[in-house]
Amino acid sequence: MGREAWWATQESNLAWVSPAELQSAAAPCSSSPAPRHYLVAWGADYKRCGDPSSRKSLAIPNARHHGARHSQQGAGRVAKKPKWVVDKEQAKRKAAAETLWLFGLHAVRDALVNPAREKLRLVVTRNAADRLGEAIVAGGLEPEIADPRKFPVPLDPGSVHQGAALEVKPLDWGPFVDVCLGDGDTPPLVVLLDRVTDPHNVGAILRSAEVFGARAVIGTKHHSAPETGALAKTASGALERQPYLRVTNLAEAMVKLKDMGFTVLGLDGEAPQTLDAALEPLRGRAIALVMGAEGPGLRQKTRDTCDALVKIPFAADFGSLNVSNAAAVSLYAARRG
Repeated sequence: MGREAWWATQESNLAWVSPAELQSAAAPCSSSPAPRHYLVAWGADYKRCGDPSSRKSLAIPNARHHGARHSQQGAGRVAKKPKWVVDKEQAKRKAAAETLWLFGLHAVRDALVNPAREKLRLVVTRNAADRLGEAIVAGGLEPEIADPRKFPVPLDPGSVHQGAALEVKPLDWGPFVDVCLGDGDTPPLVVLLDRVTDPHNVGAILRSAEVFGARAVIGTKHHSAPETGALAKTASGALERQPYLRVTNLAEAMVKLKDMGFTVLGLDGEAPQTLDAALEPLRGRAIALVMGAEGPGLRQKTRDTCDALVKIPFAADFGSLNVSNAAAVSLYAARRG
């Protein structure tokens, strides 16, 4: 291969031109005697010319192709992703890597025997291992026996772990619509939580939802209690059986439930209508109960999206229930009859 041919193979988007063809360039290429041939990079902002024999080049403005630089210069480049795409991909990777520690005998036992739960690491004392014997076998995970005085698990100091802790992946309950509609045998009942952040309240609501046959408890991805060990311990195993869904926008989820045939009732202590009165004409229909956080209650957007606002009547002139108790009463009333 000759030197000039070799040189052409090392440069991209180049064309051989004669000295005469360069006379129209915007600036002289060199004050030295003109070589036999020149190299011109037509896809760039500048023509590069020089003597191939010396493999030296000079840069001069490429007036002919300057206006086409955006389409030509960008050819082959990888486009930079928008920030929202990068953020979404990072959130997916973070979710995929997310794990949590369940603790307490009930929570660990129910997670071990749940085939849908991905289990990663089991740490138990000898006493807890004896009490969880059958569940440990069912879980198929080799336990790590730990000293109860030096329990090697990253739990809050006040956590009552009872000598048992299990590292797991969060549960995936599947598509929102499929979970909420149920099997079609009974009218579906769901509970929505508007920024209820206390894991103990959410855990207690999950227990009540399981008892009264709710299809799902629905919270928000932000400003609500995530799936944690404290929530699982309060739920006393219900977290493994009762779907707990978290959505990006609660109002949009409510609209979707309406489109599915649900009547959406928001609990509000100041509402003019009682829960029983609102439920009377809705027997046999799909019901969604919306509970607000203690103190602020339902947000305005949530209130506006409800089909009706209802209250639990009190025997006295004043009174209140925390959100988990109000949920239990409302679930009983909705399922009764």
